[in-house]
Amino acid sequence: MKCYRFVDAEKVNHAVALLCRVLEVSRAGFYAWLRRGPSTHALRDAELAKLIRDIHRESRGTYGTPRVHAALAARGVHVSRKRVARLLAAAGLCRPRRVRTTLVDGNAPVAPNLVERDFNPEAPNRLWVADITYVPTGEGWLYLATELDCCARKVVVWSLADHLRSELPLAALSMAISRRRPPRGQLVHHSDRGSQYTSKDFRTELETHGITASMSKHADCYDNAVAESFFATLKSELVHRERWQTRAVAAQAIFEWIEVFYNRQRTHSTLGYRTPEVFEREVMGLSSGPG
Repeated sequence: MKCYRFVDAEKVNHAVALLCRVLEVSRAGFYAWLRRGPSTHALRDAELAKLIRDIHRESRGTYGTPRVHAALAARGVHVSRKRVARLLAAAGLCRPRRVRTTLVDGNAPVAPNLVERDFNPEAPNRLWVADITYVPTGEGWLYLATELDCCARKVVVWSLADHLRSELPLAALSMAISRRRPPRGQLVHHSDRGSQYTSKDFRTELETHGITASMSKHADCYDNAVAESFFATLKSELVHRERWQTRAVAAQAIFEWIEVFYNRQRTHSTLGYRTPEVFEREVMGLSSGPG
């Protein structure tokens, strides 16, 4: 079949007899295949592929196989999930595979969970949450580490790298400390138990600046819900809608989304539909008092 398709595609450039002779297929067989046309299965696949592309577009490019399969069923189209997955892949609409970013070092000391899912400090620089996620590009994965102040849900700083070594979140932490200069003994730094956060260098940086470490329970995403929620928003509103050929282009898009849109323009329901930048200024103005 593949040979016949090739002959059909190239017959405008070369004689059919020559193409069949080179590919060692029968010219009579080619013409018989041409008369038969595409199979019923192939025609049905083409119809399904169009419907799948429509559903994927309506979902703003966010649906994967399970949701597309459910949407087809809701429209009365009953096909297997494997077929949906195959057609999504053929259309280039597959979501990237999940990458494991939390690599646990069983020998490293672990900090207790001091937050206990209470992510509402009264002032800035009382609780920061940190996490790492991944972004696909044409050059490979790009890893993003963030430090987020829970008071205003504001991204304090972020760093990018093509690796998952401890230098990635350590760079974000160092920049956050330099930018915010949190008072000693008042800030709690909360993260998961990934080896990047339990590393000696990371723990030393926290201790040097009088910052108290706190860590989630093992494999419990709710214990770091604010960081997880931020990354879910980043993925749904930016990453899953774009395809970047290079890490540099992806980095520029992430910079614009965080610094221009998320921190300064995007309203947040938790903040009474104010932006993180506005909410933080209001809180700091209230805490400083009159005058």
